[in-house]
Amino acid sequence: MPTPDLPYLNLREMEAAAAEVLSPAALAYYAGGANDEVTLRANRDGYAALRLRPRMLVDVSAIDTSTTVLGLPLDFPVGIAPCALHGLVHPEAEVATARAAAQTGSVMALSTMSHRTIEDVAHAAPGRLWFQLYLYRDRSVSRALIRRAEAAGARALVLTVDAPVLGRREAIIRTPVRVAPGTVLPNVGPRTPGSEGLDDLSYFDTLLDPALSWADLAWLRAQTTLPIIVKGLLTAEDAALAVEHGCHVWVSNHGGRQLDTAVTALDALPEIAHAVAGRAEIYLDGGVTRGTDVLKALALGAAAVFVARPALYGLALAGEGGVRHTLDLLRDELRLAMALCGKTRIADLGPDLIWRG
Repeated sequence: MPTPDLPYLNLREMEAAAAEVLSPAALAYYAGGANDEVTLRANRDGYAALRLRPRMLVDVSAIDTSTTVLGLPLDFPVGIAPCALHGLVHPEAEVATARAAAQTGSVMALSTMSHRTIEDVAHAAPGRLWFQLYLYRDRSVSRALIRRAEAAGARALVLTVDAPVLGRREAIIRTPVRVAPGTVLPNVGPRTPGSEGLDDLSYFDTLLDPALSWADLAWLRAQTTLPIIVKGLLTAEDAALAVEHGCHVWVSNHGGRQLDTAVTALDALPEIAHAVAGRAEIYLDGGVTRGTDVLKALALGAAAVFVARPALYGLALAGEGGVRHTLDLLRDELRLAMALCGKTRIADLGPDLIWRG
């Protein structure tokens, strides 16, 4: 139910309200996708096209939405996906988002492209932080970020692999994002005087390593004892390779921001779940706006679902409270959907819920 200060009944209402308060550049950066935005739309539409098979005459007087990811207890299986530049919409930036995640019993994956330091965000969500990592051309920069994430108490590293180069995001080309001169993005680029402030985000593209390959996972594994999650996988073949390299799997098409007309994470999930076969945990992001979306992803094999844009819209509307409202809505909708499907525990959710007509 909405609160008096946040009257929004669902995430679609929050998105529409946020569009009224975000700057044109911030809205383009957050909401836009690649090219014709076919994949961006498909990410959302795919959930509505998938039908549920509810069971009846089940005692649903007690619904338990709790679960674990990598041994971390969650109150419900929804976390905050890595998303850049929270400071575009709120002065407390990623710190506010992290506090909301911690207070709702969730987990946050902090983007490398954050306005706030790993250390500050980890302090805001003790024990509930993962760190999203790119392997830069200069591996010493990545190594330094890994060391900082470990020292700050991050529980896992999320290696993003679907951006060897940045996709063509025409909304951003039309309305470019500029980081204000003098702004420090403390987790991007060499930690040397004069190189931390970015006036043009295209600089980030020069840091990425287009030569990244599966062989580089051995280097990453040698740098850390933290669990490694490979984010951006869309095929059974790549998921099997990730598991063979001792990693967990994050199914994602980068929010439709990289390769347009790519398969959606929801479409790819069944074949990936089959390939992984319980040998690693599977996570998913992309297009989630309802508790029934979460339910469907869990039924098809995801251990947890992550959201990015909805959290940013909540942050834009009401800071920490807005992010918390976003997560509360998804938790409450998931609980209701489970009850109406005759399922009382997350472990009960399986492919039998999905209609294959």
